[in-house]
Amino acid sequence: MSRYFGTDGFRGEANVDLTIDHAIKIGLFLGNYYGNDKKAKIVIGKDTRLSSYMFEDALAAGLTAAGADAYLLHVTTTPSVSFVTRTEGFDCGIMISASHNPYYDNGIKLINARGEKMEDEVLRACEDYLDGVSGPLPYAQRDDIGKTIDHFAGRNRYIGYLISLARNSYKGMRVGLDGANGSAWMIAKSVFDALGATTFAINCEPNGTNINRDAGSTHMEHLQRHVLENKLDVGFAFDGDADRCLAVDELGNVVNGDQIVYVYGRHMHNKGNLPDKTVVTTIMSNLGLSKALEEIGLKSVRTDVGDKYVTECMRKNNHLLGGEQSGHIIFAKYASTGDGVLTAIKIMQAIIEDEKTLSKLCEPCRMYPQILKNVWVDDKDAAFNDPLVVQATKAAEASLGDRGRVLLRKSGTEPLLRVMAEAEDARECEEAVDSIVEALRLSRHI
Repeated sequence: MSRYFGTDGFRGEANVDLTIDHAIKIGLFLGNYYGNDKKAKIVIGKDTRLSSYMFEDALAAGLTAAGADAYLLHVTTTPSVSFVTRTEGFDCGIMISASHNPYYDNGIKLINARGEKMEDEVLRACEDYLDGVSGPLPYAQRDDIGKTIDHFAGRNRYIGYLISLARNSYKGMRVGLDGANGSAWMIAKSVFDALGATTFAINCEPNGTNINRDAGSTHMEHLQRHVLENKLDVGFAFDGDADRCLAVDELGNVVNGDQIVYVYGRHMHNKGNLPDKTVVTTIMSNLGLSKALEEIGLKSVRTDVGDKYVTECMRKNNHLLGGEQSGHIIFAKYASTGDGVLTAIKIMQAIIEDEKTLSKLCEPCRMYPQILKNVWVDDKDAAFNDPLVVQATKAAEASLGDRGRVLLRKSGTEPLLRVMAEAEDARECEEAVDSIVEALRLSRHI
C-alpha cells in the first residue's frame, strides 16, 4: 500500500496529515528529479481552500531551492494544470486540492509531462525521500536558484481551448452552474457566457472555508431545485477541483457519470466517431449502463475504481471515451484527464445536435437499483478471504443470477470492505448485501 500518495494524490487534513514540511520536500524532490541535467520547469495550480495558498508557497519554496522554476497558475482546475503541463512543455504539474473533501483537508496531485497522473515509480521515489530512505538532496546555490513566475496566461489559454472545443452556439439555452465554491467558480461561467448561454450560477463565492460545503457534485439537491425554480434547460455541478461533473436534466433529475457516458457514447456512435464501439467504465459502473450500451451495439470494458485506471486502459487500447459514475469523464481526443467543464460542453453538444432534452437522451439507460455498504473490519485482507464471507458472496451471486451482480472489494485507503449489489429489484440488492455483512459479523471481523 502507498505510504503517502493514493490514486488521487497525497491527501489529508492540512497541517495534520499533510504539512508544509511535506510540501517543501516534495518540491525539493521534484526540482532535483527533473533537474538532473537542466533547470526543471514545473507548473502549480490550486483550488480555493484556505490552506492552498500555504501549500503553494511551500511547494514553490522547495522547487526554487532545488533550482527549478515554479510557474503559478493560481486558483484553477485540475484539468487546466494537466492541459498547461502537456501543451507548454513543462516537466510536470502540481495541483493543490483535496477534490470533493471538506475545506480543512487538502492534497497534492502530481501530473506527468503527458498531463496524466504521475507514474507510480516517481511517486515511490518521492515517498522514499519523504521517509529519509534515499538520503538528502542538494540545494541550488547562487545563479542556480530557481524563480517563481506568474503564469496566469496559461489558465486563460486553457479557457480559450475549452471555448474552441464547443461546436455549437448556446444562445437561447438556460444553463445552471454549481461551482462548489471551488476551482470552477469563474472558469465555467466564463466559458458558458462566451458561448452565448444564459447562465444561472450558484455556489460561486469562495471564501476559503466553504468549498464543497453543501454545494457541488456531492450535494446535487441544490442544483436540482435551482433548475426547476428557474425553468432551466440543464444544470451542471462540479467538485472542488472541477475534474468531475454531474448534470441535472430539465425535469430536475440527477444525471450521473454512467448516464453521461451512455449519452455521449451513443452520440459518438451515431456520428461514426467511436470506431472501436467501446467505452471504458469501472467495476462500480451500473449494470444498466452495460445493458443499454449492448442494446445500441456498443461494449464496455471495466477497470478498477479510479479515473487513473480508466485513463491507463484508454491509452493502452486507444479507446476514446471512458468514465466513472462519480462524474470523472475522459474524452481522449481532447484531454488526458477528467475535465468537468469539458464534460458539460460535450453534454451540451449531444443535446443540441441530437435535438433532444437531456431527460430524453438518458431515457434508454435505465439505472438498476444499487446498494453499497461500507463495513469497517479488523483486518480487511483476512475478512475478504474468510471462508464464510467467500461462501456468502458466492451464494448471493448465485441467487441474483443474470438479474444482477455482487461486488466485494477492499478500500485502498481505509480498513473497510465495500459490499455492493445491484439488480432489477431493490429488495434483492438489500438481501444480497445484508447476507454478506452478516457473514462478516459471524466471522467476527466487524
